[in-house]
Amino acid sequence: MGPADLYGILEKLPQKKDENLLVGYNSDDDAAVYMINDTEAIIQTVDFFPPNVSDPYIFGKIAATNAVSDIFAMGGDVTLALNILAFPKNGDKDILSNILKGGQEVVNAAGGIIAGGHTISDNSVKYGLSVTGKVKLDGLIKNNTVNAGDHLILTKPLGVGIIVSAYNAGEATEENFKKAVKSMTTLNRTASEVMRKYGVSACTDVTGFGLLGHLKEMLNDKFSAIVSVNKLPIIDGAYEYAQQFLTTGGGQKNREYLEDSIDFKIDDYAMEEILYDPQTSGGLLISISEDKALSLVKELREKGVTANDIGVITDKQEYSIKVN
Repeated sequence: MGPADLYGILEKLPQKKDENLLVGYNSDDDAAVYMINDTEAIIQTVDFFPPNVSDPYIFGKIAATNAVSDIFAMGGDVTLALNILAFPKNGDKDILSNILKGGQEVVNAAGGIIAGGHTISDNSVKYGLSVTGKVKLDGLIKNNTVNAGDHLILTKPLGVGIIVSAYNAGEATEENFKKAVKSMTTLNRTASEVMRKYGVSACTDVTGFGLLGHLKEMLNDKFSAIVSVNKLPIIDGAYEYAQQFLTTGGGQKNREYLEDSIDFKIDDYAMEEILYDPQTSGGLLISISEDKALSLVKELREKGVTANDIGVITDKQEYSIKVN
């Protein structure tokens, strides 16, 4: 569902106050956070979607990697997960088994366990997980606590939505598709563990609302940001496919919702599409003070994580985000 429709629904729902609920759906953060004692909180998130690739094992890995990412974005550790699966009644059980196998392997690698789940019969396949994590209260990282002067560090390349769309249309190369799959199945665990050492200001993971949508959430209508396109990590082929208009419906929804908030100083439709492109299991977008940014980038790269300094947070301007 697009951000405009989602926000319009959520703001009308009745809310119950609980002093232990530190983060709920009245915020734009990545997951719910509930305090369980004086020093710790649990992080709760859920995500599921239909297959975006044809291989059921790879789909299971992608869906699980995507589902656990919110825990890592908030500085937490994955502890427990429950499968959520919709599957045709007479569907091939080998497909079902491979989806679950992929998910199981990812949760194990994320440091958690799968304790069960729920399955329903449906005409089409959908898979994901409800995930629980734990975090120390003094280590909780929210997405909307940026500061003016912070640098923005992105830990995965952009373009997976465009590449998958192009591949499914028979236009993307196998090599570029494999690069997108590798990105979508790479956990944000290492990036999260590294960033926690640096006292970062804020963090989110880049998923369905695209880079610009999630960055706008981070600004919380209190700050603005400048993004430099020549610093963006982009998966090979994504820009060329966008030039051929091999884009996504989700990207168009993001454009419609965000375009009045973005000041493009570039004349480049394909690059705009990459910035609006919904990412499945995208990277972390970290806001960190200027004096720590270089050290964070250096250590992330030493640990094998993509790390590009793509922009800065500024005081609030006419537009939420300027792209140059």
